[in-house]
Amino acid sequence: MPRLRFLISLFVCYTVLCSTLVSAEEEIVAVQLYSQDELIELINRNEHLSRVVSDRCQLVQDIEARAETLKVPAYQFLWGDMLAWGVCVKADPERGVAFMKLAAEQGLPAGLEQLGRYYAQGKLVQQDKERAVVFLREASGQGLLKAQIELAELFIEGYGSPYDYVDAYHWLYNAITADKNQHAKITNCLTKLEKLMHPKAVRKAKRPLNS
Repeated sequence: MPRLRFLISLFVCYTVLCSTLVSAEEEIVAVQLYSQDELIELINRNEHLSRVVSDRCQLVQDIEARAETLKVPAYQFLWGDMLAWGVCVKADPERGVAFMKLAAEQGLPAGLEQLGRYYAQGKLVQQDKERAVVFLREASGQGLLKAQIELAELFIEGYGSPYDYVDAYHWLYNAITADKNQHAKITNCLTKLEKLMHPKAVRKAKRPLNS
């Protein structure tokens, strides 16, 4: 009788174990690699790192390959951010910033903006606001509103060249956003920039976008 009870218990344990393994297998869903456009959208919304984590770090090798071998700018940026902050990989800030720079060198607006912001804040790199202006100026020229606001804020602090004030004002004057905080920042920047500019320069800056 004891032997029978033991065999029954063993069978029950085996059944539960198999059921658990099947459930675990069912929960693991293959994650599709992000398209270039999808990844850029995630980056612009600052959701790229949280997405990699929510995908259970399944795409680390694919991300690394597209960054290091294929040299895709959006993936260079993603891989750099993962390395910089230790997301799904061992943290390596030096390599991380290097990959961000590679993405920026290929003209990725988000890469240019983030490097500019990091140099402005002294995050991961030594603070250098004049250098920040260079990166933010490039990102702003590609229409990235976040960079345009940050660039204007640096101009207002006294960094950069007054010759660039017209472009900064022009971009923000023509900016469209439903974000109330961004709208308030734009209004504030325009008011302060106007005080630093000649009235003729302000009139020139108020021309329609791309005119």
